[in-house]
Amino acid sequence: MDETTHKSIGWQDELYDLLRRNRVTQFAYVPDAGHRILIARSLADPGVHSVALTTEEEGVALLAGADLGGARGVLLMQSSGTGNCINMLSLIKGGRFPFLTLVSMRGDFGEGNPWQFPMGQAVEAVLGAMGVICLRVERPEEVVPTVSAAVTMVFQSGHAVAVLLTQKLLGAKQF
Repeated sequence: MDETTHKSIGWQDELYDLLRRNRVTQFAYVPDAGHRILIARSLADPGVHSVALTTEEEGVALLAGADLGGARGVLLMQSSGTGNCINMLSLIKGGRFPFLTLVSMRGDFGEGNPWQFPMGQAVEAVLGAMGVICLRVERPEEVVPTVSAAVTMVFQSGHAVAVLLTQKLLGAKQF
């Protein structure tokens, strides 16, 4: 599927289209059900590079490299993966690279898996400590305006921003 033949069916498709309109061409991800539509669209789009990661911290370095090569990227990860990125985020902070991540949250509204709570509850504090601004999204109508604001903050103002896609938005997974 490409931009001209894909029929938009929901906020996930609107989000993908927004990223592409803003020249995001690098999609770094660790497979995650919360990002499945973005991942599938990026894999099917011949105009982007979609890179499956072995760990989320690789995505931080990939986005720094994308910027050095004149491209824009996004890191798609689950909240549990943010802990893997902490040391690597010093690269973003020290090098002042643009950094945009979309985080599918676990460990909050309706969570049934006790192992998801520690990192899910720590995401905002941990990212904030590394200079990453966190924007939360709880309703479908908030997705596009929030990510649009994040794109401006990252690619025009030079800030690191994480958009947290909460379980109220995504739905809680059964355990």
